[in-house]
Amino acid sequence: MKKSLLYITFFFLSFSYGQELNLPVWTQYLADNDFIISPTYAGIGDNLKVRANGLTQWVGIKNAPDNQALYADFRIANQSGVGLSMYNDRNGNTRQKGIKFSFAHHIILDYKSKQYLSFGLSYNINSFRIDIENFQPTEEIPIVDPSIVDDRAVSNHNFDVGFLYRYNRFYFSFNANNILDKEIDLYDGYEPSKLLNFQAYTGYVFTNKYNKNVEYEPSLFFQLFNSDGRSATDLNFKYRQFNRDGDYYFVGGSYRFLNDQYLKPLNLGPMAGIMKNNFYFAYSYQLTINDLSGYNSGTHSITIGIDFLQNASNCACTKGTSYRKYKNNGNNRK
Repeated sequence: MKKSLLYITFFFLSFSYGQELNLPVWTQYLADNDFIISPTYAGIGDNLKVRANGLTQWVGIKNAPDNQALYADFRIANQSGVGLSMYNDRNGNTRQKGIKFSFAHHIILDYKSKQYLSFGLSYNINSFRIDIENFQPTEEIPIVDPSIVDDRAVSNHNFDVGFLYRYNRFYFSFNANNILDKEIDLYDGYEPSKLLNFQAYTGYVFTNKYNKNVEYEPSLFFQLFNSDGRSATDLNFKYRQFNRDGDYYFVGGSYRFLNDQYLKPLNLGPMAGIMKNNFYFAYSYQLTINDLSGYNSGTHSITIGIDFLQNASNCACTKGTSYRKYKNNGNNRK
C-alpha cells in the first residue's frame, strides 16, 4: 500500500510540473538561456544562440521523468528576432513531444536611460501519447483491458504571448502561456481543458565597483495556474566572472517553493557553467525536499551550447542586461 501511494504521489507531482504547462521544470532557464522563459528574448544578443538541455528527474525512481530539449534564437533584423524550441518528455508510459515557433520585436523607449520594451508571440504544437504496448498485467489487474488498443495519441495547438521591459540592468518579463482552451474528450472528466498559466521573471545585474569583470544577478521566477490558483516561486542567485576575452564562468543556486508553503521548499540546488570561445556548458543539481526525497538522489540537468554567426545590430534595444556578455556590440558600449 505504501508503495502504491508513493507512485500515485509521483504521478500527480509529475503531471503538475511536466505535461503541457510550459514550465521550466527545474532551472534550465538559468543556464544562460532566458529564451526558455519567454519568446520576448528572441534576437537579443549578437549571435545565433543554440542550447541543448538534458534533464533526468528523481534519479533512483523507476520510470522517473526524462526530458530533452533544443532551443535556438537569432535576430532577423535590427529590431526583430525569431526562435525555435523542441522538446521530448518521457514520464512513465506517457510521451510528450512539442515544437514552438517564436517571434519577438524590440523597441527603444528612451535611449539615454536605456529603457527598452519587447513583445513576443509563440505558436505551439504539442503531441501527447500513451505507450499502451508497455502495459503489463499486475497482481491487482491480472488481465490488461482488451479494449485498450491502437495508438493512444492526441495533438493540440496553442499560443503564448508576452512582453519584456528592460531599464539598464533591470529586467521584467510577463507571459500568458497556453491562452487557448484545450479540446478534450467530453466523456473523460479527468483531463484538464484549461492550461492557461501566467509567468513573471525579474532580476537585476549588479557590477562589482572594484572589479568590472564581476557581476551578481539575483532573480525571481513566479508562475500562477489560472485553473486552480496554484502558484510557485523560484529565488535564484548567480555570480558571473569574465576574462579579458569576454569568456566567463558562473556559479549560483536556486530555491523553489509553493507560495502557500514558502518555508517548505520543493527543491534546492547549486549550479555552475562556463563560456569559452563561444562554447557553453552548464550543470545543475536539485535536491528534492519532500516525501520523495528518501527514494531518489535528486535531479540532474546538463546544458551545452554554441554561439555563432555574429552579427551586431544598429539598435541598442537588442543588447542584454549583462554589459560584459554583449560588449562586442559596438553600438552598445558605455
